[in-house]
Amino acid sequence: MVEANPYIDKLHFLHEKLGDLIKELKKEKFDIIIDLHKNVRTFLIRAQLRSKAYHYHKLTLRRWLFVKFKLNTMPNLHVADRYLATVKRLGIHYDNKGLDFFIPKSQEINIQEYLPETHQHGYVAFVIGASRFTKRLPVARMIELCEKIDRPLVLIGGKEDQVTGEKIANYFAKKIDSQVVVFNACNELSISQSASIVKQAETVFGQDTGLTHIAAAFGKQVFAIYGGTSTLGFYPYETPHTILENNNLSCRPCSKSGKDICPKGHFKCMQEIDFDFELPPVRKENVQ
Repeated sequence: MVEANPYIDKLHFLHEKLGDLIKELKKEKFDIIIDLHKNVRTFLIRAQLRSKAYHYHKLTLRRWLFVKFKLNTMPNLHVADRYLATVKRLGIHYDNKGLDFFIPKSQEINIQEYLPETHQHGYVAFVIGASRFTKRLPVARMIELCEKIDRPLVLIGGKEDQVTGEKIANYFAKKIDSQVVVFNACNELSISQSASIVKQAETVFGQDTGLTHIAAAFGKQVFAIYGGTSTLGFYPYETPHTILENNNLSCRPCSKSGKDICPKGHFKCMQEIDFDFELPPVRKENVQ
């Protein structure tokens, strides 16, 4: 994700032993540590390196109160702005250019070669994957959403999303007189290649997951789908966006990062989302 970032000089990786990484980092003699994760592991790194450190305030207690008791004392700030606040004392300020994501040239996708002719004059990217069950639409609801989008679609996801992608693509392939043409790219692309597909899309639909936020880095029109998690501080940053969520539930959010089952058993946060949106018009240059 960061190999093509021109602002990074060197990368250090954690392999098996944290101690080996700490020895490697000590050799660099860093003047300053900026810790945007703030967990036990990064605390140990900071303690061993003994350099001046600035760390992100995770507001763990406030987030717990919000999830457990729906008591919202969270600041009305996006997490990106809270990250920037961590380094404010270093004279670092927001440049008003949104997020960054850099794709290596070797990972750029030529859509004229990769996608079928039906998609070469414009398509909508749909990021169907997400890390946890409560962050993903059920397959039937994904199909319903695709029918409403009613434009050429590219489905993006990992290995775990391949079967879901096949079910959606097969549904529309077998449907008589369907105007929806679906290309399933799940389990075919790296993160950077998937980002390239997102970058070249007309519009992006996505669940609460990384690629949806990568779409924001490209200034895409994003339709973001939220189930058991909250948009508070985690909506698509500095890009035109529409949030698709069910605000009529007292049980939302049920977690800060998603769960493997619905705690209430009804999964109404995803089952009862109203797909009320309006797509931007197709660009004229894409109309044949």
